[in-house]
Amino acid sequence: MGSLVKEGTSSSSMTEFLEKCGGYAVVDGGFATELERHGADIKDPLWSAKCLITSPHLVTKVHLDYLESGANIIITASYQATIQGFVAKGLSVGEAESLLRRSGELSCEAREIFYNRCNKGSWDFDHAGKASRRPVLVAASVGSYGAYLADGSEYSGVYGDSVSKESLKDFHRRRVQILAKSGADLIAFETIPNKLEAEAYVDLLEEEGIDIPAWFAFTSKDGVTVPSGESIIECAEVADSCKKVVAIGINCTAPRYISDLIISLRQVTHKPIIVYPNSGEVYDGLNKKWIKSEEESEEDFVSYVSRWREEGASLFGGCCRTTPNTIKAIAKVLSCESSVPSKLKFW
Repeated sequence: MGSLVKEGTSSSSMTEFLEKCGGYAVVDGGFATELERHGADIKDPLWSAKCLITSPHLVTKVHLDYLESGANIIITASYQATIQGFVAKGLSVGEAESLLRRSGELSCEAREIFYNRCNKGSWDFDHAGKASRRPVLVAASVGSYGAYLADGSEYSGVYGDSVSKESLKDFHRRRVQILAKSGADLIAFETIPNKLEAEAYVDLLEEEGIDIPAWFAFTSKDGVTVPSGESIIECAEVADSCKKVVAIGINCTAPRYISDLIISLRQVTHKPIIVYPNSGEVYDGLNKKWIKSEEESEEDFVSYVSRWREEGASLFGGCCRTTPNTIKAIAKVLSCESSVPSKLKFW
């Protein structure tokens, strides 16, 4: 199993993990899409987190699909799982906390099942061609306050004047504490749409005794700013200031913007950069549906990966509408390049 240094954390812990993986790591892909493909009905304010209640076996199935496609990091089904959201569905606070904890446990169980399915000893070939047990980390997903609202504000970053940094800390505090003790190796703060929420997350990591590291993944609609209109550079500086943040990057963003965003991130951080964009389709928040993009396809997505690596990213995966096939293709592209040492970048 993979693990990261949990106390006195620095980005070197992630760099060491990347070295064990052969210079880069593959992150999993879209979760909700796969749950639906397996028959789950997630048309609900809880979205994919609904399956923690109704179909935990499908959560395990999707994790395994991604592990078998080559993922080194699997992300829990807790993106839209909040105590407040579960309570609104009629659950008690205790039941809500148990479901959050279960999201981490399901991921860890999937990792064990995957290892047990491999040959005894769980040997695999690493990217340099040497026999080794493939490192796998579990990242506990924390979606934004806007994701809980389920009103599209996670894509605008505009929460209104009544939402302060303190109120965001209050909203996320207990959830983050539980996920940090769920068995996960690190916390994935995902689809961060504004600077204020990033600041709230940093405070929680530094003030609440969270003993596992984290990554921060921002989202962008233009390759320059986060949805609130603030510079990606400003937001990355907030993340970079926190010693417990071991990687910084971008998710839930069109592939065509990723290169410019990597270049911007590289201006302000030496920490590993993680990128896991959407398939290229565009989400219509008003009608709650995905619209096919004429500009990008899954094949185009995968073709970008080499360029992203050359520009300095070292963790690669997919977000909305990507599939195990996407992840398998990413792993194949990177594996084919791993024999070229000059392309490996450690920062």
